[in-house]
Amino acid sequence: MHKYELLPQQLLHEGTCTPENFFEPGMPSEDDILRAHDSKYFHALKEGRLTAREMRKVGFPWSAELVLRELRIAQGTIEGCHFALEHGVAMNIAGGTHHAYSNRGEAFCMLNDQAIGAHYLLAHRLAKRILILDLDVHQGNGTAEIFSDVPEVFTFSMHGRANYPFRKEVSDLDVALDPGTPDATYLELLAENLQALEEQVQPDFVFYLSGVDILESDKLGTLGCSLEGCRRRDEMVFKWCHRQQIPVQCSMGGGYSPQLRTIVSAHATTYRLADQVFY
Repeated sequence: MHKYELLPQQLLHEGTCTPENFFEPGMPSEDDILRAHDSKYFHALKEGRLTAREMRKVGFPWSAELVLRELRIAQGTIEGCHFALEHGVAMNIAGGTHHAYSNRGEAFCMLNDQAIGAHYLLAHRLAKRILILDLDVHQGNGTAEIFSDVPEVFTFSMHGRANYPFRKEVSDLDVALDPGTPDATYLELLAENLQALEEQVQPDFVFYLSGVDILESDKLGTLGCSLEGCRRRDEMVFKWCHRQQIPVQCSMGGGYSPQLRTIVSAHATTYRLADQVFY
């Protein structure tokens, strides 16, 4: 999508970021991938041996460049974890591939970057209690499956009830929103749940999936949020993390409004707020 090219250009143009704020990730180790994904699946993906049916579920035709892109996104989130631990917040301009299961890909997601990052933190004893805060309009079904038996990771998904996936997995906490849910209802529910998560989970690291497909204008969404509502959502999350001094890694997730400038504006606002709250 063009947003991946235009978003950094916009952030540089407006002065939110400088060239020094960007980094190009390397490649993850196989061990990093296999903590979250089945070995047979990963090697079939890497070597182009997935069936035509499996690739139809993904939604992309297979190519070596596609696999490389997924690997770099995953490593970007891993490196972002280290940056967040040092500076409080880190952003992956792509990522949010929450429909990738341990043993299969679907809906344009093949490797689950935040699941890989969470397993990395646990394996290296960089975190003990992790919260995955998924506010994309689509449920994080792959993430829920990957961590269904991992008590150290709490999965929270607040999503559209009528949105894909139509057969939902069970997260540790799911909040399904009715079609047309407006800003006021959305933000009230988010505030209530953040308070509950603070008391129940007490995380020492947060992964935030900040999809802007909650917008009323989104072609693939069903909610009724405005750009201002989306801004207030991000502000609420970042202030919640900052107040508790919890490092947060943020992946951009979805955004499919008809006007590209709407998508870029909404994603750029997430960056602006991270900068304002943490720096």
